[in-house]
Amino acid sequence: MESSSEDRYEKIVDLAVRRGFFWPSYEIYGGVSGLYDLGPLGSLMKRNIVEEWRRIFIQKHQEFVVEIETPVIAPARVFEASGHVESFTDPIVECLKCGRKYRADHLVEQSAGVKVEGARPEELTRIIREKGVRCPQCGGELSDVRLFNLLFRTTIGPYADALGYIRPEAAQGMFTAFKRVYESMRERLPIGIAQIGRVARNEISPRQGMIRLREFTIMEIEFFYAPKNPSCPLLDRVRDRKLRILTARDRISGEEKPKGHKVDEIVREKIVSNEWHAYWMAVASEYIENLGIRAEDTYFEEKLPHERAHYASQVFDQLVRVSRWGWVEVSGHANRTDYDLSRHASFSGADLTIYKRYQTPMPVRRRRVRVDKQAVLRIYGEKAPEVFRILSQLDLDRIDLSGEEVDVGGARLRREIFVVEENVEMIHGEKFFPHVIEPSFGAERLLYVILDRSYSEDNGRVVLKIPPRIAPITAGVYPLIEDERMIKIAKKIYEDLVDAGFYVIYDDSGSIGRRYARADEIGVPFGITVDGKTIEDGTVTIRFRDTREQVRVRVEEIIIWIKRQLGIK
Repeated sequence: MESSSEDRYEKIVDLAVRRGFFWPSYEIYGGVSGLYDLGPLGSLMKRNIVEEWRRIFIQKHQEFVVEIETPVIAPARVFEASGHVESFTDPIVECLKCGRKYRADHLVEQSAGVKVEGARPEELTRIIREKGVRCPQCGGELSDVRLFNLLFRTTIGPYADALGYIRPEAAQGMFTAFKRVYESMRERLPIGIAQIGRVARNEISPRQGMIRLREFTIMEIEFFYAPKNPSCPLLDRVRDRKLRILTARDRISGEEKPKGHKVDEIVREKIVSNEWHAYWMAVASEYIENLGIRAEDTYFEEKLPHERAHYASQVFDQLVRVSRWGWVEVSGHANRTDYDLSRHASFSGADLTIYKRYQTPMPVRRRRVRVDKQAVLRIYGEKAPEVFRILSQLDLDRIDLSGEEVDVGGARLRREIFVVEENVEMIHGEKFFPHVIEPSFGAERLLYVILDRSYSEDNGRVVLKIPPRIAPITAGVYPLIEDERMIKIAKKIYEDLVDAGFYVIYDDSGSIGRRYARADEIGVPFGITVDGKTIEDGTVTIRFRDTREQVRVRVEEIIIWIKRQLGIK
């Protein structure tokens, strides 16, 4: 009989704690909601998740994508410019009886069954009153909903006025460093800047274990391209890949099931904003498959305008189905336009535009407006100096000259004092802000999702069917019996694998079946057994975790064999 999602979740958490994947942080002090430690196996597995992301998104795209590292703490001005100080908020509501605080939209969805993502505080307050939503803990009445800023606030140095924040995303460090990276990479577009690092979000009430954390590792790319040239030369690599997408239009019409679309189709029919946006979504689909998640268990959901982040013109969340919570977001794919660069340029005074020189100068017709000084003197006489003062403060080229009189600075001036000239100028280039496509992933959330998808039971035995490239331990080495010759060979195999860069366990305790079972429980994909035949012909038995199939491999070929299985050259 298949266990319920609640039972499955409890079993996964129990296994994770017992075998060293993860556990709540600061347990001896009662723990802190939203903070988790990664144990020995969790740390290794997360490293493999990150390295697979680095391989797929950076190494395979190194002609376009480079990686940098920026600080976790930034001055307040950075997040004022980015809009996070003003807009990085979630709705919060408080119990007036016991004082507990909740994220209001989640509470409404759980208690009233109403989907309210992106709803304004006053709308949430109205629904709480109409639906009679009360405090889940004590049944007390709830306050009006207000907005709560999720930034962790600190000071930089000993001065209280040197306000700073811990970054909630890695993006802003990449935007502020854009010009440096652009210049160091020989001023070429498009260019992607990638960053992997820690971020923090002061979540109101994180209650989904590893799914919603207050601190986690983010993997992001800010991909900069010329808005007048959004074509993607790599599109043919993914043109026939099928993505399951639930569009905003379908969501508005009441549709709840995603539809399959080839990448070529979603570009041609403008389901996504441009080719690069579609391309990185396709790459994300490949990455998720490499983590062992089936195509039918993932899809992209387009966010509605009121659900999108303040910086985005179009957003798709990549969702994966897990046993306890259903569909959860594992990555976000946003078209950030030139929002961030233009805001940082405005707030800092730095020039974050780039200059594109044309191959041949282009003729451009320019409209210029100048003042006929003689006409001003003739018409206004003694008032002419005041008129000249007003005119000196204006951008003449922007004045509306359609009427007989012109309203400038609150004064009405005669149209005839202005002279319009049209000239043809040769333009050698243009300045512009690049636009940005952003794929963004959380590593710890992926770790839990992989455990959830790989957990299986076989006649009471737990087997974690983690993809071999992602498994924390690649192989187990076992001498079949306590024979000095077998032990010597097994230890040499273990040492050779370690020297080759693999994480391996050596286990000579108990029956070979029990050793296999211990390894299966932590997802070790390959079991290498040294037996009597090894002494005779120099071959070992290698057992596959998922199928229990066994093959014989020569001792000197084990490393090459494992690399082949992992797709390592």
